[in-house]
Amino acid sequence: MTAPRRLLVPLGLGFAFLYLPILLMALFSFNDSRMVTSFTGFSTRWYAALWQNAPLREALFLSLRIAAVSATAATVIGTLAGFALARWRRFRGRAGFAAVMAAPLVMPEVITGLSLLLLFVALESAIGVPAGRGAGTVAIAHATFGAAYVAVVVQSRLADFDMSLEEAAMDLGARPWTVFRTITLPLIAPGVAAGWLLAFTLSLDDLVVASFVSGPGATTLPMFVFSAVRLGLSPELYALATLLVLLVGAGLLAALWLVFRARARRAPP
Repeated sequence: MTAPRRLLVPLGLGFAFLYLPILLMALFSFNDSRMVTSFTGFSTRWYAALWQNAPLREALFLSLRIAAVSATAATVIGTLAGFALARWRRFRGRAGFAAVMAAPLVMPEVITGLSLLLLFVALESAIGVPAGRGAGTVAIAHATFGAAYVAVVVQSRLADFDMSLEEAAMDLGARPWTVFRTITLPLIAPGVAAGWLLAFTLSLDDLVVASFVSGPGATTLPMFVFSAVRLGLSPELYALATLLVLLVGAGLLAALWLVFRARARRAPP
């Protein structure tokens, strides 16, 4: 057996370890019985029950709103930060600024959540804002660590950017803001979009930080699922997870299709 073929065995075991539980979860989401240990028959009643579960729907829609708002804020802040780190390599306080932006990448989520909770409590005591914890504080917290990831993506995208395009535009009389808006931003748009999607995913998936900074009436989807799992597994949760997997899979297939389509257009006839 050649070396590439020998690698197929551990590769197959690794993929089975990763994806076989997901396939089993999808299978048991169609189980007729509420028991999650044996498959008694095919049924879609848990998907109907999932839609009728009002608290779960509210948690899902709340998580989507928080993720969209925090990802947008993180993209704006992270894009500006990544642009500053990539273009202005020497300015006073650059090392400290870079350390502050990189800290959320390596800091444990427990520390991040606790520090943000203390910050919100101190601000409420000092100036009255924010008035309690809720969806707003969760969105601010998610935007805080999401901006660090966006900054890394944008900075790496600008690392191999062709500066001659900007220089040519400025030689023709374009102002810096016009150059950034019409040349730089469109060219780094894929990196900005990737940063937004990464921040959106991190916000939608976060449990630890949201548990610290949320309050009554601001239960996100991960918090709801974690509380439900502690009471026992349910086929409704399997159905929810299966729908999320299908949604993510559809997004990945659409992205691959767009990539292959773009390559086909650039290929010589």
